[in-house]
Amino acid sequence: MQRKVASILLLVGLMSLLAACGSVSQEPLRLVLATTTSTQDSGLLDSILLDFEQQYNVSVDVIAVGTGQALEMGASGDADVLLVHARAREDEFVANGDGTQRYDVMYNDFVIVGPADDPAGIADQPSAADAFAAIADTEATFVSRGDDSGTNTKELAIWEDAGIVPAGDWYESAGQGMGAVLTLAAEQQAYTLTDRATYARMQVDGLDLAILYEGDPILFNPYGVIPVNPEKHPGVNYDLAQKFAEWITSVDVQGRIGGYEINGLQMFVPDSEQWRAAHPDGGS
Repeated sequence: MQRKVASILLLVGLMSLLAACGSVSQEPLRLVLATTTSTQDSGLLDSILLDFEQQYNVSVDVIAVGTGQALEMGASGDADVLLVHARAREDEFVANGDGTQRYDVMYNDFVIVGPADDPAGIADQPSAADAFAAIADTEATFVSRGDDSGTNTKELAIWEDAGIVPAGDWYESAGQGMGAVLTLAAEQQAYTLTDRATYARMQVDGLDLAILYEGDPILFNPYGVIPVNPEKHPGVNYDLAQKFAEWITSVDVQGRIGGYEINGLQMFVPDSEQWRAAHPDGGS
């Protein structure tokens, strides 16, 4: 009799334990994040996403594409949330009703890289447009993303500022992500425009290109997060997308974004409204 009672008590205890752990063993929710290749190739997402997944029991499907393609995914309801970097196009996306709101996340900058001997002589040019003009004048090989990405959008804006429509054998449109384009440019010892973080990450692996031009205000590179609008795209997981936006703009996660370094150098500057309120001096 005592054994039977003990067995029953043990069974009840196991059932209670399983019930208590039930929420932990549930299938994780799924969030589709369409983002730029730079956030993926730089290693930033690998360094921060696990926290969100564990905190909300979520599996984040990261689809790293050019900003243009990410915006198209949002506009067709094939992504729940976007993390992109082409400000005018992001504002247009929200104005069209495809996104609910754009939130500032972070920024870094673009740099022009190329062979260390700088055959086009861009290093001493007074502006990024002048640097591009020098490349065109000498017909030094330039590899363009050519993929409607945020980087490609910025590149085309610089060409426009220079008053040049790039064309010819010297101008190669790759139609690929930032990592692939940097590899291609290194193989050809060509020039290209890149975000600083992806360049730094690949330099660790021996990328044979040098930063030759930086610092022009036109090279500023802000990133924003946008939940896709469920009223226009009913199939999206808006609640989870909004949680992601709140998470990545929170002071804690912003601090980790600011702390992400490659070779001891900070790759992104946190810039959410919450971060700025907590750090009015701009400190990171």
